[in-house]
Formats: sequence, C-alpha cells, structure tokens
Amino acid sequence: MHIHNLSDNKSILNTFISELRDVKIQKDSMRFRRNIERVGEILSYEISKSFNYKPTKITTPLAETVIDTIDNTVVLCSILRAGVPLHQGLLNYFDAAENAFISAYRHHLKDPESFEIIVEYLACPSLDSKTLILADPMVATGQSLLATYEALKPFGTPKQIHLAAVIGAKEGVNFIARHFPENTHLWIAAIDDNLNEKSYIIPGLGDAGDLAFGVKLEQ
Repeated sequence: MHIHNLSDNKSILNTFISELRDVKIQKDSMRFRRNIERVGEILSYEISKSFNYKPTKITTPLAETVIDTIDNTVVLCSILRAGVPLHQGLLNYFDAAENAFISAYRHHLKDPESFEIIVEYLACPSLDSKTLILADPMVATGQSLLATYEALKPFGTPKQIHLAAVIGAKEGVNFIARHFPENTHLWIAAIDDNLNEKSYIIPGLGDAGDLAFGVKLEQ
C-alpha cells in the first residue's frame, strides 16, 4: 500500500485538524462537519495529482485553448454516518463522480471490548475499471474499511483504489496495508500512535459520528 500522510508537511490542514480535536471547538457540530468537509477537499486535491489526464479543447470568449482534464471515472463511497461530511468534501471537488453509500458499524458482543463489523445497507454503481475512492473519517482498527471493501466486490473490479481518511491509528493503518491490494493508496490527514482498550484512537478526537450528528440512540 502507498501511504500518503499529509501531516508529514505543515499546511493549513493542521488548523482544521487542531479544531477537530479541540474539545471546546468540536462542540459546535456545524463547525465540526465543515472541518471534516474541508479536510475532504484537501485530500481530493492531493488524490487528483495521481489521476490520468487528457487534453481537452475548450473555447473561451477570445480563443480556443487546450487544458488537461481528469480522465478517470470516479466512484465515491462513504461509510455512514460519520463519512457523510467527508463525502461532501470529496464531492465538492469530484463533482462529476458517481456515488455509493454503505452502513458499517460496530456490533458489540458480550464482552464490551470486543465487536464485529455489521454491514446492513449498500447502494453502489458498477465499479469495473473505475477509480474507487473509499472514505472513512477514522481508521481505528481498519476493520470497517475491510468489511466495506469486501461488500463492494460483487460490484466489479476497480482500476484504482484510493482510501481517504482524516485520522488513523498506526495499528489500523498497518491492518489495511496487509489486507488491501498492494497498489492501493491511503490518503490521510494524521496518524496517531495508539488505540485504547475500546479500540478508540488516542489522542484521536472522540466519536466522529456523534460529534457531527448527535449521540446515537442506545438499543
């Protein structure tokens, strides 16, 4: 796997990540969602540098000119619900992309510290020979991304696979590196060192879904 950790270089991205982590600022759910979206936009710009391009002739009010434009057919797939703001950030840049959505959540077993990933909903176009961008804000164990990838396989074989994430733990990054195709690209804003006993990223930022959309109803 090719890992692109954007925090290796200082940029305005640092500001957005600091606000996402800050317990005072992240209480503003609208600002939290917008910061996730802005990270998605920055990830999109970086991902676009790896795409194929073709010369395209256009006509301005004064003359004809040729500009290189993207030659990839993109499918954006996000994991509900935390992935929605990140999806929007990607879609702001790849506005001609097809879209897929999948639900993948932790189902806790008798031991509250153990869980399995349950996939219950999936809507996806054909992926054959397309560029798949799979978006999940938090890569903790990496199991949600793998479960999603496995669920997408019946929809075809992508030509390229890109993973877009905001924050990951080293353990989760190493896990997906072992299980995804070798030529997969991971684009991530920051990588943290540890997971706690409940498999949350440390220092992380908390539960991205709850911070973006409110606390889940416990069942």
